[in-house]
Amino acid sequence: MTRIRQIKTNFTAGEVSRDLLGRGDLRAYENGALTLRNLFIHPTGGVTRRAGLGYIDTAAGDGRLISFEFNTEQTYLMVVTDNQIDIYAGGVNIQTISAPWASSQISQLVWTQSADTLLLVHPEQSPKKLLRNALGIFILEDWSFFTNNNVVEQPYYKFADSVVTLTPSATTGSITLNASASVFESGHEDTRLRIGGKEVLITMVNSPTVVTATVIETLSGTSATIDWAEQAFSPVRGYPATVAFHQDRLVIGGSRDMPNRLWFSKSGDLFNFDLGTGLDDESIEFAILSDQVNAIRGIFSGRHLQVFTSGAEWMVTGDPLTPETVQLNRQTRVGSRTDRYIPPVTVDGATMFVARNGNEIREFLYTDVEQAYQATDLALVSRHVLGRPVDQDFDALRRLLFIVRDDGKFATLTIYRAEQVAAWTLHETYGSVKSVSVVGDDVYMLIERDGDYFIELFDDTLNLDSALTGEVDDPATEWSGLDHLEGQSVFIVADGVVLDAQTVTGGLVTLDEPALRVEIGLPYTHIVEPLPPAAIGEGAMIRKVRLIEALFRVKDTQALRLDVGRGLRDVSLRHLGEEEILDAPPPLVSRDISVRALGWQKELSDPLWRIEQSAPLPFTLLSVMTEIKLND
Repeated sequence: MTRIRQIKTNFTAGEVSRDLLGRGDLRAYENGALTLRNLFIHPTGGVTRRAGLGYIDTAAGDGRLISFEFNTEQTYLMVVTDNQIDIYAGGVNIQTISAPWASSQISQLVWTQSADTLLLVHPEQSPKKLLRNALGIFILEDWSFFTNNNVVEQPYYKFADSVVTLTPSATTGSITLNASASVFESGHEDTRLRIGGKEVLITMVNSPTVVTATVIETLSGTSATIDWAEQAFSPVRGYPATVAFHQDRLVIGGSRDMPNRLWFSKSGDLFNFDLGTGLDDESIEFAILSDQVNAIRGIFSGRHLQVFTSGAEWMVTGDPLTPETVQLNRQTRVGSRTDRYIPPVTVDGATMFVARNGNEIREFLYTDVEQAYQATDLALVSRHVLGRPVDQDFDALRRLLFIVRDDGKFATLTIYRAEQVAAWTLHETYGSVKSVSVVGDDVYMLIERDGDYFIELFDDTLNLDSALTGEVDDPATEWSGLDHLEGQSVFIVADGVVLDAQTVTGGLVTLDEPALRVEIGLPYTHIVEPLPPAAIGEGAMIRKVRLIEALFRVKDTQALRLDVGRGLRDVSLRHLGEEEILDAPPPLVSRDISVRALGWQKELSDPLWRIEQSAPLPFTLLSVMTEIKLND
């Protein structure tokens, strides 16, 4: 028989796939775990029971959360639902405004912000801007391209075949335009055309080949000409698909009918797209053409302008960016999702995006050695945790990338590149998570619970979900205000003591004993399960393994429920001989907890111990030392 002592100092590889059970030689095996559920992983290596979710408000329905940060002291949460935007400040709904996007369109909604303006685009709706005025009131209105003497400096494009001509009936006033092929639709009314560089406005569509128009700029003649184009964005041709700001320019990436085209505004003049004569400050326009489809799915302003398309990732360079210096270079061939918009987010200089296959998170990072970008798969050993993402955002305070999955669960990635930390964990809550947004230092989620949609906020002081807290000067037994949890079985922590679960009736619960402070909400369970010891496969054939003793180093912990082979049991955190006071809160300890085990284990691919705890009390595990005995 052989005795082995092993020390697990960290969990910085996170939960790894069972496919790695035969790869004890990997660093991910040494620093990983078989199961990490409802835990946040610290960049330093320890794991903590994840923060609870505090109830903020009930949303109008399914939708999306968007952050609006006017400055460090004025941050807002935008809750976009069916034809509506609710605006929250400090967890309070301060304004509700009408919006044009139906619930079925919200998944393709794209946004970007500059100062006090939030731009929102959808390929089927005219682009909008959400403004915050001097009184702090938000207004949603259409974009207005720069207009000079009634000439609108917006993008134009000839959608018809190059040989199709237009013939004006006159050069001024109200005229008719005759096309050599069917190009007009009823939606072209109020659309602008440029004929020989001169602008006209369609006032009536007479037929697919004839329209009536008002001349804005005197035309050069009445001869048939192929030199004409129509405004790029309209009810007929669709609207911008993505948008961003880069080098003091507004950048539009793709539209419904031109998915692979980029438009850059004039420098310093964000809504002026006049191409002019190609001077340095004038606008830029070009298409992404290559050997594969390149529908633009996202654009991101980083070290360079990064363009994420359905088939590849590109960088647009130019220092400064001008019509003469602009260059487009393909970097990688991963592609992004086309069925919904998942915003790329920046983490330590890298841009995280969801791959086209829907089950990869890629890190788009520029390397000085290669002088190019690479797109590394961050979930290679934890694919089961990632699932299929539908939303993401990064919490810089906790260093956590939050991923919402299509099955309603959510995952977090603890990432700290300087220390080679990339650790995944999976989280579950009663109901289904729909969206996530980081507003300042606050992380909000939109969660569907039994048909209702709740806005909830991560709170490190909570250990329950959809939770509310209450505090009174005189002890009370009746606690109300729980209407959002009507009919639910809730956990209660009263003055630090965990009470029996109760069902909310009439929006309240009644305690057996009065309390000064309570936390009431929905429970969740955290689980820590290690990988089997890698050393048991070395040397002679091992038949059985036995855990002799395990030493758990905990920090700020009030409860430890542990299975070392005899089923889950609560482990006392009190010192030997320390008196246990009835109905008093458990102690908050930071020390080593020693647990001895009995019995041999024949299944060598099973973990030697397991922590599983639903009690809504703090828990942090820093490291584990085990002593095991092997038998061949």
